[in-house]
Amino acid sequence: MLVPLTGIRVLDFGRYIAGPYCAALLADYGADVIRIEAPDGNDDRYTVPVASDGSGALFMQMNRAKRCLTLKPGSTEGREIVRRLVETADVVIANLPHDALVKLGLDHDSLSAINPRVILATASAFGSEGPLAKYVGFDAVGQAMSGTIHLTGTADQPYRAQVNYVDFGTALHCAFGIMLALREREATGKGQCVSGSLLGTALAMSNGLTIDHALNGVDRQPLGNRSFGSAPTDLFRTRDGWIVTQVVGSPIFARWAALVGRPELVDDPLYASDIMRGDNGEALSAIMQRWCIDRTSAEAIAELGTARVPAAPVLSAGEALSQPQVAAMGLVEPVEYPGAPGDIPMIRTPIHLSASPKVDAARSPQLGEHSDRILTEIGYDAAAISAFRSNGII
Repeated sequence: MLVPLTGIRVLDFGRYIAGPYCAALLADYGADVIRIEAPDGNDDRYTVPVASDGSGALFMQMNRAKRCLTLKPGSTEGREIVRRLVETADVVIANLPHDALVKLGLDHDSLSAINPRVILATASAFGSEGPLAKYVGFDAVGQAMSGTIHLTGTADQPYRAQVNYVDFGTALHCAFGIMLALREREATGKGQCVSGSLLGTALAMSNGLTIDHALNGVDRQPLGNRSFGSAPTDLFRTRDGWIVTQVVGSPIFARWAALVGRPELVDDPLYASDIMRGDNGEALSAIMQRWCIDRTSAEAIAELGTARVPAAPVLSAGEALSQPQVAAMGLVEPVEYPGAPGDIPMIRTPIHLSASPKVDAARSPQLGEHSDRILTEIGYDAAAISAFRSNGII
């Protein structure tokens, strides 16, 4: 079977998550992704080290199945190398501020002058226009400015999400945009610029909250782990841990009420709809807590599952991958990395195409691992490559 993106070359100038994860999604389905990295390594390579060369956990996830070229792209020689690479490329990914793109010659005007078919995908904190356009930011900026941190935690202490969902969402949006641009190129023969932003992604994900405020005029306040739009949606202590339930919709609420021995709640006007159950959710959570505390997490989940009430145990990172369900779904694909104390438990793009496979799982590249091969591919001989290395260009 043909891997869908075979023959597509991607130059990845990305940093941390939004750019690199976008490129990793393309690599999973066959794109030749070249990660371009500083000669001594980018900062994002070394976050939370897990291998003897300092490469980190996030790096392992973000840069799977890529090749690595070390390069000083701002040098005279580096610019020429980039020019030759762009001539061969279909996509350039760079989650850098617009002024940095222009300085490096990675803006769309500069790239399309070299290769009119090239697609540039960029991701910034705030886009390229407006009063914040020149500011930089990470995931938490999007969380904070979209209303979600305000609603997470308590009135006295808001909390951000530990998982960088705004970064990942931006990567997914950019990958979707790249697919659209590749499809459009089939008709026009020309590339274009795909632009994503952390603020745009965060606001898209919280749009239900902002629509609620705009039309209902209600200034929602944080409820801890409860939900204003359903109940009992909350975290509950069991005899040996914690579980979560998310009771949404009247049929599920009725099944839940029967399970906990309170079928009369279905006809109580206080609980006539999801929004009313959310408004009165504290009492429903108290009922659920009393039911849970006499059961182990496994017992509670088994009963809730049988009753078809959505629920799950609250697991640590150390427990998450050991679940039988994860094994049954084949989500973990172990890969080796030199100097790591064990296999990397890789989870790649978690979708399955019935007629189109992913490429085989492959590890992230070591620093500069493929520099010589890539430079040879674009016409440099061994002497030129040796000179680049001696001069600190690669």
